Amino acid sequence: MSEQGARDFIKGVLWTTLQNFSFMLPVILVYLFLQHFLSPYLYGKEVVTTSIWEYIVFSIMAIGIIYVITRFQYENTYVNVYNESAVRRISLAEKLRKLPLSYFGEKNLSDLTSTVMQDATDLEHTFSHAVPQLVGSFVTLILAMIGLGFMNWQLALAVFWVVPVALTVLWITKKMQMREHQTSYLQKRAVTEKIQEGIQQIQEIKSYGQEEIYLHELSNEQERFEKGQIKGELLIGVIINTVHALIKLGIPTLILVGTTLLLAGKVNFLTYLFFLILSSVIFNPLLNALEHGAVLFFLDIRINRMNEIMNLPVQTGTAGYYVDDYTIRFDHVGFSYKDDEEKVLHDVSFEARQGEVTALIGPSGGGKSTAAKLAARFWDVNSGTITLGGTDITTIDPEALLKNYSIVFQDVVLFNGSVMDNIRIGKKDASDGEVLCAAHAAQCDDFVHNLPDGYRTIIGENGSTLSGGERQRISIARALLKDAPIVLLDEATASVDAENETKIQAAISELVKNRTVLIIAHRMRTVANADKIVVLENGRVAEIGSPSALIKQNGLFARMLRMQSTDVPRERDISV
Repeated sequence: MSEQGARDFIKGVLWTTLQNFSFMLPVILVYLFLQHFLSPYLYGKEVVTTSIWEYIVFSIMAIGIIYVITRFQYENTYVNVYNESAVRRISLAEKLRKLPLSYFGEKNLSDLTSTVMQDATDLEHTFSHAVPQLVGSFVTLILAMIGLGFMNWQLALAVFWVVPVALTVLWITKKMQMREHQTSYLQKRAVTEKIQEGIQQIQEIKSYGQEEIYLHELSNEQERFEKGQIKGELLIGVIINTVHALIKLGIPTLILVGTTLLLAGKVNFLTYLFFLILSSVIFNPLLNALEHGAVLFFLDIRINRMNEIMNLPVQTGTAGYYVDDYTIRFDHVGFSYKDDEEKVLHDVSFEARQGEVTALIGPSGGGKSTAAKLAARFWDVNSGTITLGGTDITTIDPEALLKNYSIVFQDVVLFNGSVMDNIRIGKKDASDGEVLCAAHAAQCDDFVHNLPDGYRTIIGENGSTLSGGERQRISIARALLKDAPIVLLDEATASVDAENETKIQAAISELVKNRTVLIIAHRMRTVANADKIVVLENGRVAEIGSPSALIKQNGLFARMLRMQSTDVPRERDISV
């Protein structure tokens, strides 16, 4: 909770307490009215001499006071909580923006989405509908107990003994409620993940005839979730209704004790009547708060999940940095994704010079993609250093660093917008002319002109209406538009046909001119004109040199080249 949010919360509690007391004004008016008309019969004289018109005026004033207080209570509870919720979501978004990009590859995205959306919504609902009301109700009850205790402590005890008993029941059942909530959350997440899996893998499910199996598994997850929900709701319902029943026992207890005292002459009828009328309404705010109060026990879980994100270490560095050139240098770099895992890179050293194309090749799992992503500081190395123009990249702010990088991955991410909007992501303030120029250089014109609205055509989520090669060319156009001095290409042509590969190669030729280029390729033709080739095997540099020099060495590179040239079926086993 922010500092402003904490202040607003205190205001909300104060206004809620005032609102609870304002709801007692009608009770007090009824008591005075009855005292007025019953006193001649009880005491033989009028105790209150107020006229009926004065009661009407007082009633109108009471309604006005209740309205004003309720208005302020709403603004200082609901409106302020909604504003605080907006601040919380923005803070989470800002934190996520500053986390290493690797975090999103390791984190369960369904769980992350649930934290940002569902947990934030639940906190918003709890702090608007439960917490201020509950705290305000307790403050009201404490003050009421003190005031009524001075009037008659026996009657006050008869009314309020139920409160600590009810709270004890809630506390005893806290662990059961939290356990059911945690189980329900995991079951709900399992259903969400299963649905997400079905949407993402729909082509594979259909092509392999797995629809029936998938629907059966989804049905089982939903049935498990439904049974868990019924069990959890039943448990919480029993607990809350038990608490409600206990609290309402205060009225019969008051009747029993009050009647005894009244017959013994230890309390007068009007005092007894006042306690009866007040007890019928004094617990209403507490009962209403307890309708939502069960979620209070789940606050720890939700807050802890948010704090888990907020407490993650972020990559820091200076935004205002200067480099002499854009040469990337790996110096004895070692890296593992987790501290307790085997290293992916071991003592890796090489240099990708500005104005040259440096290709990373080697068997699958050799560490090529990892090295490329380390160069852009998706992760920070465990040992050694990576420098850009002589500056350690761990001293540079990640966002400032990435301004110098154009990255084209094998798996292209596009948005449900127009072709032009997707290309303009590379440079948000680019003119239409600049976008079209980049698109032309990336060989996009031939397929875009066949779209219904040309470059204004909406291409669907992740470019669902386009082929893989067309999506790849849009990605390259985006990189061309950014015009960054460093280009990372991670198997940009691995999943396209020969015709699209030729067009993409032409686009890449435009992209890599006069830049620092680090390229990972599946096909040899992609790296045939590289200035330098770094062969990575089992996370180590096996060979390094120009293509011609490595061919003469007749080592791993030469062997892989022969395999790809002479044994086409085995090409799929080669990751170059």
